Amino acid sequence: MAGSKPLFVVGSVNADLLLESRLPLAGETVSVTGGGYIVPGGKGANQAAAAALMGHATRFVGQTGRDAPATLLRDALAACGVELTHCAAVDAPTGQAVIVLQPGGENSIILVPGANAAWSAPPAAALAALEGAGVLLLQREVPESVSLAAARAAHAAGVPVILDAGGDETPLGDELLSCVSILSPNETELARLTALPTAGEEQVLVAAAALQARGVRTVLVKLGPLGSLLVPPPPEKPLRQPAFQASQVVDTTGAGDCFTAAFAVALLEGRSNAEALRFASAAACICVGRMGAMPSLPSRKEVEELLASTPVV
Repeated sequence: MAGSKPLFVVGSVNADLLLESRLPLAGETVSVTGGGYIVPGGKGANQAAAAALMGHATRFVGQTGRDAPATLLRDALAACGVELTHCAAVDAPTGQAVIVLQPGGENSIILVPGANAAWSAPPAAALAALEGAGVLLLQREVPESVSLAAARAAHAAGVPVILDAGGDETPLGDELLSCVSILSPNETELARLTALPTAGEEQVLVAAAALQARGVRTVLVKLGPLGSLLVPPPPEKPLRQPAFQASQVVDTTGAGDCFTAAFAVALLEGRSNAEALRFASAAACICVGRMGAMPSLPSRKEVEELLASTPVV
């Protein structure tokens, strides 16, 4: 992957309403203990912001409405250094998400797609620009037709495609999978995509092999507090990366997006798979220690400092 080429992200952008609360029971009303504010988010926007904050030229292809949340989101992305030429404004409400932060930092999310669902394919200019990309990042919070069109264009141009499996519970189409260089699910998403158990490493490897049999070259499994597992095509051996231990887990929202984007940037810079895993793990560790999705994303300096202070294991 060429480090001088920009990283493209095609995907979602949302205004996130953060609430700190336990989940209410049926028919129950609860008062939140904290939160109640709106922050920028969406898996695509999070990935674009994370990559830009790592110092890599990043272009975001997405859609907002023409409403007040759109201004917040565009300003936030621009402040992170994301280039927005291909981020369109359409006659649909900007995407939104209600995120309930539970004790321990875990979250439950209600997604309102809005403008993220109001398109069938990326604009022609964006597809043409993909020919000069270093890597394309995709997620599953926009219609699969959008991701497929972008993946086809990137694949035809020899641009690696990284697909984060989060954002939708429906099966992935074989044509999209055949264009994907690296598919990155967590263990729950991996189980759902393959209908196979993923309770331990042996089961994860079997499930990853099932995806490779469908055309995916490499599977990068995010395992939360257990770290991550990179499964390359045989005869290469899997790589295991322990998680960096956060002093406090505040909010896991956006951590997976941060991990995937940081991994992509590290590869673009010519780092090995092992180095890229460690770089991404450090970035995600910082992310979970803060509130919000995009506001929690670390700077390049913060990631480098954590790497320098943590022994390689």
